[in-house]
Amino acid sequence: MQIFLDTAEIDEIRSRTAAGLVDGITTNPSLIAKSGADIFERIAEICEVISGPVSAEVVATDTQGMLSEGRRLRAIAGNVVVKLPLTRDGLAACRTFADEGVPTNVTLCFSLNQALLAAKAGATFVSPFVGRIEDMGGDGIGLLAAIREVYDQFGYETGILAASLRSALHVEEAARIGCDAATLPPKIFDSMVAHPLTDAGLKAFLDDWNKTGRGGLG
Repeated sequence: MQIFLDTAEIDEIRSRTAAGLVDGITTNPSLIAKSGADIFERIAEICEVISGPVSAEVVATDTQGMLSEGRRLRAIAGNVVVKLPLTRDGLAACRTFADEGVPTNVTLCFSLNQALLAAKAGATFVSPFVGRIEDMGGDGIGLLAAIREVYDQFGYETGILAASLRSALHVEEAARIGCDAATLPPKIFDSMVAHPLTDAGLKAFLDDWNKTGRGGLG
């Protein structure tokens, strides 16, 4: 499963990509606005840091506007994925981009029906919002499983990009279901490596070594 960071903060991206654990980046208008950066300049910066997929979202709500903005975003770098809302106009734009060979990420997916339509429109990725579904009392993880089942049953190639993940457990569940990718805030990414038994075990090892008085291995 690919791991994407959901952020537009360039320092957060740089600090977490050096080890090769991050496969791509997702952004949205809210994240770009929060960063205070120009969207085209920030996407260009991100694409210089990471060679994997970088989702850049349009803000137009009509098909022609989405196509125009998407082409401008796509022109920034070859790894830009045009992010489109899961609306009728968004799906129409998705179909056009698919016919042109432009990768897309259809976002704001909250139902199996929506995911089915995104696949039929030729989306490269569909982004179901797990956390927001659960905020409303729904079963976000169950939706991921349902989409996986239907995509496999009919041979759809659209990748399931689990989004709005609120915990490391969400990441584990997305992986077990077989999602193709998961996008998560930097703090959730950081929590994936943490475990109290790891900390306790490392402390015990180092305490035992320090008792020998030998210092470092260098």
